[in-house]
Amino acid sequence: MTGGPLSGIRIIEICHVLAGPYCSMILADLGADVIKVEPPEGDMARNVTKQFTGPYNDYFASLNRNKRSIVLDLGTDDGQDHLATLVKGAQALITNMRPATIRRFGLTYDDLKQHNDRLVCLALTGFGLDGPYADKPAYDYIVQALTGVMTLTGDPGMPPIKAGYSAVDNSTGIMGAVGLLARIIEGKGGQVDVSMFDTMLAQLNYLASAYLNHGLAPVRRAGSAHPYMVPAQVFASRDGFVMLFVSTDKFWRRFCEVVGWSERADDPRYATMDARMRHRDEIVAEVAELMKTRTTAEWIEALSARDIVVSGVETLEQALEGDIVSTRDMIAVIPTPDGPLRMIGNPIRMPDHTPRYGLPPLLGEHNEELLTPASGSAKA
Repeated sequence: MTGGPLSGIRIIEICHVLAGPYCSMILADLGADVIKVEPPEGDMARNVTKQFTGPYNDYFASLNRNKRSIVLDLGTDDGQDHLATLVKGAQALITNMRPATIRRFGLTYDDLKQHNDRLVCLALTGFGLDGPYADKPAYDYIVQALTGVMTLTGDPGMPPIKAGYSAVDNSTGIMGAVGLLARIIEGKGGQVDVSMFDTMLAQLNYLASAYLNHGLAPVRRAGSAHPYMVPAQVFASRDGFVMLFVSTDKFWRRFCEVVGWSERADDPRYATMDARMRHRDEIVAEVAELMKTRTTAEWIEALSARDIVVSGVETLEQALEGDIVSTRDMIAVIPTPDGPLRMIGNPIRMPDHTPRYGLPPLLGEHNEELLTPASGSAKA
């Protein structure tokens, strides 16, 4: 792919499955030239699922569009020679292997600066490049378990529950992209170390601060309730569920006007955010009974008319087929000889850049283009 704000930036990706490939795909969507270096057996993501459009696996495609693929065995001298030549013409290298493997293959800045001292090396790991936990195996589920995310999710009394998607891997990929671009802009080259654990812990911001500063441990609340804003949670309606989010006192009064609760608008138990939080059980019980009197659609129509934040609780299928996705043009459709390949597009929009989406690469598809067999070297 050519064009875009990152046009002219070449990134070497030596990654597998999710966090690293997602990181580099974000950058490829924005115009970076991403060369995906795969072992002879390929990225395991190529066969995670059995869903294919022709030769393109859905799982792999969702993380690897707009890239070029070459096959190198980094455990050989030949593979290392090819890598050294590629690095000379690149601005960055991304990897998400375990630290011991990263060092064994020579993928840190200290290893590669001899070839290009302006290279930015991004390591996405479970617990960081160094330290006593560095080589402890880590997956999205494990990090959710270790950072408290699972114990914060779901209703009270239920077993710990993970987020419904790969929240840790995706977040780490995004954080990695930010760190990598910051170092590229600095123009010095160097190592960027982003861990899954640190990333997820950082996203617990205000919950962690409440504990660190005041010893307030977060608790699970029924209905996915907000810890400070009331009523802000899921309620059952007559025919489904409503996500109601009353944030400020102004919107509480508006809510009361819509539902005919004039006496509650200025009731000292409910009139302020602090009071509503202190009387959470009472107000939630009253709102819960009220929500059951109308359908989800009726509540959305009535409350939205006064700019109160409310929605239904939709399935992924409903979201993908809904008006918001359509109007935001969030489905990328890439033609193939076997039919269209569909996936979620890049959410970053710029008035002077229209995202363009290319097919994910076949394994080793660009070896001839990027490697020179006769000389045994890579093309810079």
